[in-house]
Amino acid sequence: MCGIAGFCNNRIDRHALIRAMTDRMRHRGPDAEGFWLDDQSGWTLGHRRLSILDLSPSGAQPMVSASGRTVLSYNGEIYNAAELRDALLQEGHVEKFRGHSDTEILLEAIEAWGLEATLTLSRGMFALAVYDREKKVLRMARDRAGEKPLYYGTVKDEWGKPFFAFASDLALFRCIPGFEAELDRDALAAFLMYKYVPAPASIYKGVYKLPAGCILTLREPFLAPDIKPYWSLVETALYGQEYPFRGSYEEAKEQLEALLTESIRGQMVADVPVGAFLSGGIDSPLVVSLMQKLSDKPVKTFTIGYDDPKINESKFAADIAAHLGTDHTELMLTEREMKELIPTLPYYFSEPLSDSSLISTYFVSKLARTKVTVSLSGDAGDELFCGYERYWETPALWNKVRRVPEFLRRPAAGFLEKTGLTKKPFFYKAASCLSADNINQVREMIQYRRDIELLTLVPGAGITPLSAVEAKLSSPYASMQLADMEYYFPDDILYKVDRASMAHSLESRIPMLDRDLLEFAWTLPDSFKYKDGVSKRILRDLLYQYVPKEMLDRPKQGFYVPIQKWLLEGSTYEYTKELLEHSHLVRDGWLDGKTVQAVWEYFQKNHKKHQLTFNILMAEQWYRSQMEQS
Repeated sequence: MCGIAGFCNNRIDRHALIRAMTDRMRHRGPDAEGFWLDDQSGWTLGHRRLSILDLSPSGAQPMVSASGRTVLSYNGEIYNAAELRDALLQEGHVEKFRGHSDTEILLEAIEAWGLEATLTLSRGMFALAVYDREKKVLRMARDRAGEKPLYYGTVKDEWGKPFFAFASDLALFRCIPGFEAELDRDALAAFLMYKYVPAPASIYKGVYKLPAGCILTLREPFLAPDIKPYWSLVETALYGQEYPFRGSYEEAKEQLEALLTESIRGQMVADVPVGAFLSGGIDSPLVVSLMQKLSDKPVKTFTIGYDDPKINESKFAADIAAHLGTDHTELMLTEREMKELIPTLPYYFSEPLSDSSLISTYFVSKLARTKVTVSLSGDAGDELFCGYERYWETPALWNKVRRVPEFLRRPAAGFLEKTGLTKKPFFYKAASCLSADNINQVREMIQYRRDIELLTLVPGAGITPLSAVEAKLSSPYASMQLADMEYYFPDDILYKVDRASMAHSLESRIPMLDRDLLEFAWTLPDSFKYKDGVSKRILRDLLYQYVPKEMLDRPKQGFYVPIQKWLLEGSTYEYTKELLEHSHLVRDGWLDGKTVQAVWEYFQKNHKKHQLTFNILMAEQWYRSQMEQS
């Protein structure tokens, strides 16, 4: 796990800028830094290194190929690097490798087979930039699911001249003299609705996220990027729907166990200590069970708990750890830790994020880093195997809506809008549901658009509905899962995990995002994932082979955070009160003061709208931190 950065500009002090950029992301790679500057093209590449494989200098980056033609700056891990290495040797592309890092293997593979062919063969997580000195072409790529971040944009230097730049962290753009750091009003509004900024936008105008599974190509004069996918999540899901798994449930369970075991085996490979996050749920206990099965010594596991017994799941995680025989460590959190953390988050989360589980993820990563450098997690289980309540609750509402004939639904929604009744919360939601074309548009309303205050919170902003709200699959469950995997998962969950773990120089790995397992999951029938009120059915039944059923059958919590409670008590309440009642976003015209005050007063009185309150709080804290840097 590392951090990368680069730009193409011969007019500026390149050494000073690239050093400033790599210094800003030191936490992503505390072990080493490296630079590569090409006077002919103007390209400058930088790298911060967290050494995981090949701890020697032979794994240093940016790395130049043996021929001298290709230069690579890369963040991630290729789990099947050994297979690629053997193929390169057997085909005669490489006579001998200088070291055993996956960076060198990836670099030589790109030069031998081309970038797209190499990525198609690769299993792993990555964000990379590779420059072909002969063809004078820079290409960038991101892994299939979007585990590793990559921002890019054409910015202006201090003389007003445009140039291309990229980085693992959005904050690095602020190192560029002349960068305006202008907020994108629509992106701010989207954040307040979704809790994250949906790709390809970023919170800053002119800077974008490279979408997952895509390659960006840049040719001279290095200003107009061309972006194309090398792998498509939608096509993968559609293919799975057209060619579903035909075997029995038991056969599917056996194949899933084999795929997950193989993924975990590959992700446990490292030259540094490896452990795992462990909750009391289903996904991470399954990952840990298979890790322990593969290990000849106790796996190091880590969990977070709370001082409120009603929500404290750490005791269940401890019971699972004891049953599996892991080397378990836990940390108890209180409101005080949350209050102390919030002001520090914008340094690591250079775009605002208000998924409250980032607090747990931050602290469990900090805890894990005391004993390991790599930690596996159970993320993606909910999205791939139908684990969220909304997946089985939304169809009931959608079925009610569909009972109303379309020739009546749309006029009814229009009537509510025309008469002004949609200014009232109930009718606002009713009109939105009545005008929905598919189940995902209903899901969008009840999950994200339910607060009517979002219509006036950011003056002058418009929020374009995410393309994923279209129903692209015939299955209502799979259609909602696909929507989550396209946006929520990469831009919320993976962003959270990457930033929280990297804040402590911890590499987080996610076995369920293995290419083969990911593609297999989309072929499984709905009944294998959800049946008779049982979610994640196939994962549960697989886990019951390792952990007794009675230890697991309870409501889902995961790394739950009591955000509603904490915002109303102690120092966190006073802190929230100060930020929201003296908002700089309101002062500077980004938010509507009356709407902010209405949300805050409603929350204090009714203890509802806590998520929207937290969204505004995190936006305000982020904004103040950015203004301090200006």
